[in-house]
Amino acid sequence: MWAWLEDHKAIVAIISAASVVMFFGSLLLLPVLVIRLPADYFLRRPVRDWPTRHPVWHLALIIGKNILGVIVLLAGLAMLVLPGQGLLTILFGLILMDFPRKRQLERHLIKIQPVRAAANWIRQGYGRPPFEFVANESDDEAEALREVKRD
Repeated sequence: MWAWLEDHKAIVAIISAASVVMFFGSLLLLPVLVIRLPADYFLRRPVRDWPTRHPVWHLALIIGKNILGVIVLLAGLAMLVLPGQGLLTILFGLILMDFPRKRQLERHLIKIQPVRAAANWIRQGYGRPPFEFVANESDDEAEALREVKRD
């Protein structure tokens, strides 16, 4: 194994550099994302309030957001074995992406105790309320409960 590492110094250097970048990137960017989400993000339906002045720009924004989401998701997967906040990074990669049944997967991930605790700890440090979610109800029941709370 040591011989392989000696023969592939460039690959080892690239992986090491990527690990350091992902670690510091997760420390700097994840708090920004966590505090910008509303506390009821996991209870309500997503709102598409992007400006759609031109269909080409709208499509470019969606494609760019999905590409960024895939990159963040892959970084989170790498952080499961490298230094960084793997599960939280995976969650925010998923938040950026658009795919079927995305909301159910996001809600499942935020219900994992260490993920929820880390996200709420970051929010608490910036004076933001913790994330709200319904522990054992279906998505339709959660949405109905949210609508009742608004009235």
